Amino acid sequence: MTVMRTASAIEIHGRGRVRQAVASGRWQRPQRGVVVDHNGPLTRDETDLVRLHFCAPGSALAGLSALRLDGLDGFTTEHTDIVLPEGARRPQPDVPGLVPHWSTELTDLDVHPLRAPRRTRPARSAVDAAAWASTERHAVAIVLAAFQQRLVNADAMHGAVSRRGPIRRRALIRESVLDAVGGVHSLPERDFTEICRRHRLPLPTHQRPVRSPTGRYYLDAAWQQWDVAAEVHGLPHIEVKQWSADVLRANEVVISGPRLVVFTSYAIRHQQTLVADQLDRLLRSAGWNGT
Repeated sequence: MTVMRTASAIEIHGRGRVRQAVASGRWQRPQRGVVVDHNGPLTRDETDLVRLHFCAPGSALAGLSALRLDGLDGFTTEHTDIVLPEGARRPQPDVPGLVPHWSTELTDLDVHPLRAPRRTRPARSAVDAAAWASTERHAVAIVLAAFQQRLVNADAMHGAVSRRGPIRRRALIRESVLDAVGGVHSLPERDFTEICRRHRLPLPTHQRPVRSPTGRYYLDAAWQQWDVAAEVHGLPHIEVKQWSADVLRANEVVISGPRLVVFTSYAIRHQQTLVADQLDRLLRSAGWNGT
């Protein structure tokens, strides 16, 4: 236990010992009412905990700050989202990096009663993070990533949205949950389906499993009737090792399976007419008659 409310530290160690430890520099007091039992730099977890302890009792880490502790990868934030009980006073003075929110729904249904530090459950965290996101695209990406990384399920997400009351982007969050349940596990794949709908192309099957001599693969999009498929490569977040593995996997798919075209996530987002044209020509060359 490195970060404590001062009152808790006094209860455990006694007022005199706490006061002497802070005065001697062995402990530090980064915020009023909070002490840390070492004098070194704070880790990210300790920083979040300092900000949490500075808020009213009953507060909880929320949004991406809570999801990070529950294992969500791919999203970083320098600030700390904290949800306070409705009616709690705003933390004073303002603490850089602390972003407070207020809610009347902080029961055990939405806040895990056992996990420490105190934080909202993953479904509630994902709903809040999507509502607080700076853009709709970022909001959708958070919801889909939470499903992809198996932190949430549809029932938990629907329950969290229902209990949340008035919330920004409610319809978009529900739509994203339905997309995730339907098999769309990344934002480019979701946009890929929209391209097909808009240009009246046959809708593909997502994440279709195929086997090759080197293992089992899942195609991002496949049209089994015409034995063609498409892959979406996420750039630029992809690492070189992952990129190399994806290229070799694509080769195996072509060798043992359907004809394959590859698009970058940038093309799916910003060159949709070109993507639709190539898909149209691919499908027609494979026998699709345009109906």
